[in-house]
Amino acid sequence: MQQNEYAGLPGRLSAPAPGWTTRSDVVVIGSGIAGLTAALRIRAEAPDLHVLVVTKTVLNAGSTQWAQGGIAAALGPGDTPLEHEVDTLVAGAGACDLEAVRILVTEGPDAVRELIDLGTNFDHHDGVLSLTREGGHHRDRIAHAGGDATGAEIQRSLIAAVEQDPQIEVIQHALAVDLLLAVDGGRSQIAGVTLHVLGEGQLDGVGAVHCRAVILASGGLGQVFAQTTNPAVSTGDGMALALRAGAVLRDMEFVQFHPTVMYLGPDARGQQPLISEAVRGEGAFLVDWDGNRFMQGAHELADLAPRDVVAKAITRRMHETSKPHMWLDARHLGADFWEKRFPTILATCRSHGVDPVTALIPVSPACHYASGGVATDLFGRSNIPGLYATGEVACSGVHGANRLASNSLLEGLVFSRRIATVLPGELRDWAEPVVDQRPTGIVGEVVRRKVQKQMTKRVGVLRSAEGMSHATIKLRGLVHKKAELIGSDTWEATNLLMISSALTQAALLREETRGSHWREDFPERSDARMAGHFDTVLVGDRLLTTFTPSPATDDVVVSAGGTA
Repeated sequence: MQQNEYAGLPGRLSAPAPGWTTRSDVVVIGSGIAGLTAALRIRAEAPDLHVLVVTKTVLNAGSTQWAQGGIAAALGPGDTPLEHEVDTLVAGAGACDLEAVRILVTEGPDAVRELIDLGTNFDHHDGVLSLTREGGHHRDRIAHAGGDATGAEIQRSLIAAVEQDPQIEVIQHALAVDLLLAVDGGRSQIAGVTLHVLGEGQLDGVGAVHCRAVILASGGLGQVFAQTTNPAVSTGDGMALALRAGAVLRDMEFVQFHPTVMYLGPDARGQQPLISEAVRGEGAFLVDWDGNRFMQGAHELADLAPRDVVAKAITRRMHETSKPHMWLDARHLGADFWEKRFPTILATCRSHGVDPVTALIPVSPACHYASGGVATDLFGRSNIPGLYATGEVACSGVHGANRLASNSLLEGLVFSRRIATVLPGELRDWAEPVVDQRPTGIVGEVVRRKVQKQMTKRVGVLRSAEGMSHATIKLRGLVHKKAELIGSDTWEATNLLMISSALTQAALLREETRGSHWREDFPERSDARMAGHFDTVLVGDRLLTTFTPSPATDDVVVSAGGTA
């Protein structure tokens, strides 16, 4: 099974020739929990290596900063990695890699303890680590900080550690444009990366960093859709440059829509306020416009069902009642609890004219997390020697068809540590980049809005062959809207178009409903036909998506004592 729909895509972005060069043993692209952990752990494993961290704006501007709920690990009394494993596999809907999940849940507790040793101040009660529950979890295992500011606290502690290491160099306001490739025995390998840097003196403009390895930790693709919880920097750049270099993108169709995002009106665009699942974990519940608790009876965990279940339930009720959103009722939590446990969310709601202490919060699903990405093995290696990926940009196999709540920070932490254990011993000699023969191209800034319109309307929460076929035609046409000017806006627009094309092609081929992938024309899950992965590569100027069968993991869940 394969498909090849999109033609005319660039093999690299149109860009000026590099005006400066520099060198570093390892380049880390991204400055969230995945990137900074990778940089710190590589320095700990190999003190002689120089590491360069490249970030698109400033060090704390990525998705980690916005993580509210917390980080999941079996740290509480009575909890076990096996129970965490079962919950992860159930949420992943038969598409998880079992070994990857076991690595996550068994190495996760020590990884979180290492964060604490680094200086991360998680919340405690009477000297004991405070743990809460989120959707899909059968135990209280979510560690949090500052009530609902976990990501910000983790980011703070990691940045402080990075700033203390003189062998970790940081370049801010730098967009990674394309990977530089060398050839060894007829096979491409990493030789560096081109960057566009703003305001860095001699490094201003486009330049080249020669290196021996690149670690992608650049986050997700949330800006593919008109409404998202992701920051503005999440334009799929890491996935796109990996695709152009020959890397495999896996399971791009599995995009998680967070069920409870604050509804700001039909014309709202860009990053929307997230109402953390932890609010429901503390007792809030969903109601429709008539006050009915529609999650009761819909799942054994009701309002704390896995995110795909809740997002679908909200969307169904919106369609049935012709309403633009549903409501989250957290009034009974009280003012004191809100101010202590969720101060950030409380302030955000009030800034938009809603006081959750006295009023219902309007919520609807919005794009939240990409479970797919650059295909990696259990040590973050891609199919290109010298190119590693970790965090949301990667597809490690942990999340399957639907990420379990608060497993994202843990994945970046665990798999970045694993990369650091192997990368120093795998570094190749310095290699000169070859003369790049890949065809160049770039589309206009106007394409960004057009991509978002098609993806939101036809490749969003609810999908169909008719809608995605229409989106395919529209996306193919956008390839020809060439840019008049070269710059960050047009590079981002091109990346968004490429990633949207890969996502749509995989989603069209997956003719079933599984996890976060919901087909109205194929409403049932089909393990007989669809248990496996859709892998996408760029061949010339065309996307080629192929299917690789694999056994579903539900039998493992049952044997481990879980229930679907």
